[in-house]
Amino acid sequence: MTEFYDRDAIRQLLSSKKWISPHKRVVVAVDEKAGVAELIEDHARGMCLGGSAWSLYHYTKNSRSVFWSKREGSRLFYKLRLSKESTASRLEPSYKPASIESVISDGEKVRVTYSGLAGAGVAALSRGMAEGVEGVEILEWGGGKKLGRATIILPRKEKIIIGVDDTDKADEGATWSLVNEIAFEISRHKGVDYLEHAIVQLYPQNPFKTQNCVSISVSFAVPPELKDPIVKEFKEAMTDRTFSKETGMAYLPGIMIQDGLMSFARRAKSGMVTVEDAEKAATENNVKVYRITGSRGVIGAVAAIPYVEYPDEAVRIAGDD
Repeated sequence: MTEFYDRDAIRQLLSSKKWISPHKRVVVAVDEKAGVAELIEDHARGMCLGGSAWSLYHYTKNSRSVFWSKREGSRLFYKLRLSKESTASRLEPSYKPASIESVISDGEKVRVTYSGLAGAGVAALSRGMAEGVEGVEILEWGGGKKLGRATIILPRKEKIIIGVDDTDKADEGATWSLVNEIAFEISRHKGVDYLEHAIVQLYPQNPFKTQNCVSISVSFAVPPELKDPIVKEFKEAMTDRTFSKETGMAYLPGIMIQDGLMSFARRAKSGMVTVEDAEKAATENNVKVYRITGSRGVIGAVAAIPYVEYPDEAVRIAGDD
């Protein structure tokens, strides 16, 4: 028999079980048009690196719907195909101890079902205690040798990615920190989650660079009705705070990033490209560009977007293995 608990109730229910370590935060963004979702988890207390490494390995390997994943510290990112129904996974100790069974989008809510043996079953419950979760349905209680299955219920959000370049001048400013501060301020809006930040090393021999020749991208999960207001607020903040007359910004809604956009970004890392090249790549890959104070920054802004998912690769100089 399924048992439902809201977040406060599940916290109260499990508060006496001192061996349960709650996840810090769980967020899900949905792209209905592409038929995919992106699930973001801050593992237990936001500190459990071992748990996040274990989860990345097993959930990626054992979940039929997961087709992409990464880990940034204790934070996990999974891209999954949306499901129409949840089907119990066949698990096996050690070899297949846990899975994400399904992600189902139902109007304003998203239902994510986990299953796991022993501690992995407990982890299904601990997600119900996380920030961002509205409720949890216990399908089977776990712990010890038992199978645990639980569905967490989350508000439906959508993902947006913003790229920025050329905000400083010779004696003042830093694009990476300016963008980080704006993103942090925006994340204070109710329901807005600041997800990723990447510093993208562009072509070092660019004669127009201020110094290190980098651009920046950030991503958010936001309530659908806040997408346009958040982009507008970001634009206004950039206009107000930039020191440059060549500031550019780019915006991509959605979870999937096209290969053509990464192809352009790699060209911008290894050689000179033009504003026209950037605008063409943007048009072909569903990216909208904004000339905040000028045109040249559009190049780095567009090039930064596909690297938001790959911050370690983003910082590399082209050809540096």
